[in-house]
Amino acid sequence: MRVAVDVSPLLLSRAGTARYLGGLLPRLEAHPELEVRRLSWGGRGRATAVARDALWYPLGLPRAARGADLLHCPTHRAPVGAGATPLVVTVYDLAVLRHPRAFNRWTRTYSRLAVPRVVRAAKRVIAISEFTKRELVERLRVPEERVRVVPLGHEPAFTPDGPAADGEYVLAVGTLEPRKNLPRLAEATRRLGLELRVVGARGWGDVRVDGDGVRWLGEVGDEELAALYRGALCLAYPSLYEGFGIPVLEAMACGTPVVTSRDTPMEELAGGAAELVDPHDAAAIAGGIERALARRDELAAAGRERAALYTWERAAAETVEVYREALA
Repeated sequence: MRVAVDVSPLLLSRAGTARYLGGLLPRLEAHPELEVRRLSWGGRGRATAVARDALWYPLGLPRAARGADLLHCPTHRAPVGAGATPLVVTVYDLAVLRHPRAFNRWTRTYSRLAVPRVVRAAKRVIAISEFTKRELVERLRVPEERVRVVPLGHEPAFTPDGPAADGEYVLAVGTLEPRKNLPRLAEATRRLGLELRVVGARGWGDVRVDGDGVRWLGEVGDEELAALYRGALCLAYPSLYEGFGIPVLEAMACGTPVVTSRDTPMEELAGGAAELVDPHDAAAIAGGIERALARRDELAAAGRERAALYTWERAAAETVEVYREALA
């Protein structure tokens, strides 16, 4: 099976889609049934990103994918018309439709027009959680039989064994942007007199959390991130909206207690192995951190057991099954 994969997101970020591609692609390329061809265009920068959206996806990518049996776009950026090459699209969440003000003008305008068309054009849509599947079915009216849930995995670096960072701190991981809810988390850790360390790239929405008990570390590699997980009192991830929550999985794999948002995909992911809180209430977040510290050994053991279910090998095998369905 000849599969073309759009890898343009690797040019833009090390988080989110880039982690998905970084975990999935090597496993797909090693699969005996697949011949994988990576496709991309352009580089970094806002002007290039706009040109990619406006020209590469509707015109350039369909041409580049000629000769492939199937085209897999790992985001909702994809050809919007039914082309000659069957299309599979991965959707993480519908944040850009649910919370458009959290994104720049071009992204929200483009996405409002493109996302519904892309998911209609796809032979199969991969959702990374049951939550995202429900969003696709209920909000965009995607037929349920065309959506398959394929959870993400975690890299081998995220294990309880290895060096741990020094100090007593609560860890937050994620791009600095409004839905990560970092100001409320910072207020919660200040109430408890705890240091908050934040790992993640500078994002958008003018979110600034450095200082006053908060230490922003920027982007770090997997080995350093794993050491930060291991050394943390807990991971606090009270995001307002997500499609999955990779830091929750990575923290559980490292044996780090997790505090995260109730009624979200993170609750689905943790399966009882995390303290759940109301993310809109700083006092509730603080209370969840206190409970997680009191249950540290219990949550660490439950988290490791839960994380063992989520591997990139499993994700690749299930993705190949989606490819087969799209070509049937």
